[in-house]
Amino acid sequence: MINKLLLITLIFSCTSLTGQSITHPSNNHAFLQNEIAEIHISINNTDLNILLGDSLYTDHHFPATFYYHSSALSDTIQNVGFRVRGNTSRGAYKKSFKVSFNEYTQSKKFKGIEKMNLVGQHNDPSLLRYWLSLNILNTNHLISSRSSFIKLYINGEYKGVYLNVEHIDDEFLQKRFIGNDQGNLYKCTWGADLKYIGSNPSSYYGAYELKTNEVANNYSKLIQFIDTLNHIDNEDFPCFIEENFEVELYLKTLAAEMIIGHWDGYAFNKNNYYLYRQPSTGKFVFIEYDMDNTFGIDWFGIDWANRDLNSWHNTNRPLIVRLLSYPFYNDLFNTYLDQILTDLNSSDWYNELQLKVSLLSSAVQSDTYYSMDYGFQFTDFLYAVNHSFGAHVKKGLSEYINERINSGFNQIQIPGNHSHPCINHIENVVDPNRELVKIIDILGRETGFKANKPLIYIFSDGTAEKICKASP
Repeated sequence: MINKLLLITLIFSCTSLTGQSITHPSNNHAFLQNEIAEIHISINNTDLNILLGDSLYTDHHFPATFYYHSSALSDTIQNVGFRVRGNTSRGAYKKSFKVSFNEYTQSKKFKGIEKMNLVGQHNDPSLLRYWLSLNILNTNHLISSRSSFIKLYINGEYKGVYLNVEHIDDEFLQKRFIGNDQGNLYKCTWGADLKYIGSNPSSYYGAYELKTNEVANNYSKLIQFIDTLNHIDNEDFPCFIEENFEVELYLKTLAAEMIIGHWDGYAFNKNNYYLYRQPSTGKFVFIEYDMDNTFGIDWFGIDWANRDLNSWHNTNRPLIVRLLSYPFYNDLFNTYLDQILTDLNSSDWYNELQLKVSLLSSAVQSDTYYSMDYGFQFTDFLYAVNHSFGAHVKKGLSEYINERINSGFNQIQIPGNHSHPCINHIENVVDPNRELVKIIDILGRETGFKANKPLIYIFSDGTAEKICKASP
């Protein structure tokens, strides 16, 4: 496919996707890519029965012993927390689990991680969609969890092939926001549409769960952000969002979300993302997670491989609707669409998938839980790259990717030469005879001078002016 987009140079508000340095940690022994490690969980049988019975729909941990084995490493950790994880997947035969190394002993870790998510992927015959989604995010230098395939045993019983997905928590932040990792992290689950629902913090607890600094339990900055996001006037919105949100990083993440068909995220289903507020800048960062319903898995009767990328999202998503209403941001979004599609089109994704199939084949063939939920057979796994399963798996991986590349290039809107809506202000001439009393930002917070930001200058004669100045 020839890229039809006429590339242009855009003037960004900053020199990178985020104004702060974000580290992307490399894989270690916990996330092997060319080997399937074994994880053995030993747990009291009575506790296991309760975990899978009365405690199935709770997040109660049970003490267990964790044993990890690969060709290069064998390690045993006593007294870890073990529980079922997920939402609808708790009712599946092939359940997903969480290992919490620090549940009973603070700071206990395995290869630098405090928690491990073991995802059963019970509705994906390929077992590859989640891994591929994370791989695409990582390839495009977006914030994502590390992952690897493992074989899980519980009390000696083989439970099948699982995807080990790095948990998003304070350890995750420490590895990516070095020296800037002490802010509030909110896990945003179903219902987190970023609409304002009042000033009472309790109104936000269900959909926006604070995962760090829980003792302080401070939702004030999140509520303020959501309130202003929904209510600030169009003139001031661009500068507000630039000052409080990593815009470019999000627009590229949104482009990836749509390309992989992640309908269970924010854009379509108001679900499955995190918001992290960086203490150094006060800016929120958007982080994707739980991307198993991708690449052609569908429950809505929607052809995700051909859905128009510029009208893909739900129209009740204020963050997306307001951003894309500005030609500059819409141009930037379409530029990222082109970039990700071009990278995907030029990559050797097909052989990568086939290599994973070869790596996993024997382990899947022995996985008796693989077939229990949707009747998958081993042949479904072998053919999943090239063929659909039917039912909720409307397209095979290869079919989806090829159609998404072809339709995506045809749907991209060629960017125009639009200036940045925040810095495109006429500087006001300040009367030198007036004394400056203070400077506040558009949210009413007292501040100092900030280049290319609209600020309100309050003077001794009682007047105030909105002024945007370049760097001195």
